[in-house]
Amino acid sequence: MRALSIGSVCAVMFGVVASIAMSAGVAGTAPVTPFKLGTFEANGREFVGLVLQDKRIVDIGPANAAYEKRNSKAPRIRLPAEMKALIARYESDVGPRLRELAAANVDTQAAYVHALAGVKILPPVRPAVILNAGANYPEHAQGIIEQAQRAAAAQGAAAPGAPGPAGRPPVGTAPGIWEHPSTDSRPDNPYLFLKSPSVVVGADDDVVVPKGREEIDWECEFAVVLGRPAKNVPVAEAGNYIFGYSIEFDVSDRGGRNDRKMGGGPDWFVQKNHDTFAPIGPFIVPKEFLPEPMNTHHYFTLNGEVKQDANTSRMEYNIWEMLSYASNVMTLNPGDMLSMGTPPGTNIEKNNPRWMRAGDVGVCVVEGVGEQHHHIVDQK
Repeated sequence: MRALSIGSVCAVMFGVVASIAMSAGVAGTAPVTPFKLGTFEANGREFVGLVLQDKRIVDIGPANAAYEKRNSKAPRIRLPAEMKALIARYESDVGPRLRELAAANVDTQAAYVHALAGVKILPPVRPAVILNAGANYPEHAQGIIEQAQRAAAAQGAAAPGAPGPAGRPPVGTAPGIWEHPSTDSRPDNPYLFLKSPSVVVGADDDVVVPKGREEIDWECEFAVVLGRPAKNVPVAEAGNYIFGYSIEFDVSDRGGRNDRKMGGGPDWFVQKNHDTFAPIGPFIVPKEFLPEPMNTHHYFTLNGEVKQDANTSRMEYNIWEMLSYASNVMTLNPGDMLSMGTPPGTNIEKNNPRWMRAGDVGVCVVEGVGEQHHHIVDQK
C-alpha cells in the first residue's frame, strides 16, 4: 500500500477511535447496534429507513413515534423525511435518536418494520453534486495507456509516452487547488469530473444501453457521502466532513463522438451522462460503522464472472485527499457524493473488449456497504 501523509494518518486514526468509542457505548450505555441508511418505497409511500442486519428495514417516522410513546421522558424529535436533511442533522439530534431506534428494533415485529425483499430500493440520497475520480487506481490508468499504445502500434501511429516521471513532464503544484510537495512521488495531481445527478437510479434498477451506442463499460466504485458544508478543507480535517459511504456504478460510454471538437479528446458529457448511468446505493453506511474505508474490498461481476477485484488501499489519492481537493474548487454540501474511481478490469484497458449488452447482469459489491444488481437492457 502507498504510504499515507501525516494528515491522512490522522484521519484514519480519527475514524478508528470514533468507531471504537461507538462500539463500546457512551457514558455507560449499551453498545451501539450497527445500522445502514436508505430510501425505500412500500405500499406506495417513500420513506427513509434504518437497515438492520442487511435484511430488516425500520421506517424511522413511525418507529420514532412508537419510541417516544414508550419513553415519555425522551426528547421529542421530528425526524426528517428526506435523506439530505437527515444527514445535515445527524451530528446534532438525529444520530443519537437513530442509534436508540436501532437498538430498540433489533427483534421487533412491528408494522413499521419491513423485510428488505418487501420494499423497493430507491437511491439512498439525491446528491446535488456528484464528482467522480478519474484514473485514481494506478493499474487502471496503466491499462488504459498500454491499450492506447497497442492500438496506435496497430495503426502505425506514434505510441503515447509511457507513464511515470520519465515519460511525462514534471508534475507541479496547481496553485489554489492542490499543493504538490516535492516529497510526493505520485506522478499526477488528483482528477475529478462531474456526473449529472439526473442520471441517478437505484441499486436494483435496469441500466439502459442507448440507441446506437455499443461500447458500454463497467466501473464499480467506492463512494463518499458528504456530511456537512465543505470549502477549502485541509486533508487532516477532511474526515470530519464525511457522513458515510456508499456505491456508485459508474457506467461509461466509450464510443466517443468521432470528430475533432476540443482536439478529439474524451467527451465526458457523452461518456458519463446517459440516463441510468449512475446507479447509487443500495445503502449509506455512516462512517462509524465502516472504520477502515481505505482497506475495503470491492468487486464487479458480469453474468457471474469476476471482472474487477480490488481494495480501496490501491487508490492513488485517498478519500481525504480527494475531498480536500474537491473543496478547494467548489463548496460541497450534505448529501453530495465523491465516487473514488475504478480499479483495473474495465474494457477500455483491453485489446479485445467485451462490452456490456442487453441480457447481461452486472453485480457491483462493496464489502460492508452492499450490493447492486443490474439487468442490462436496450433503450426502447
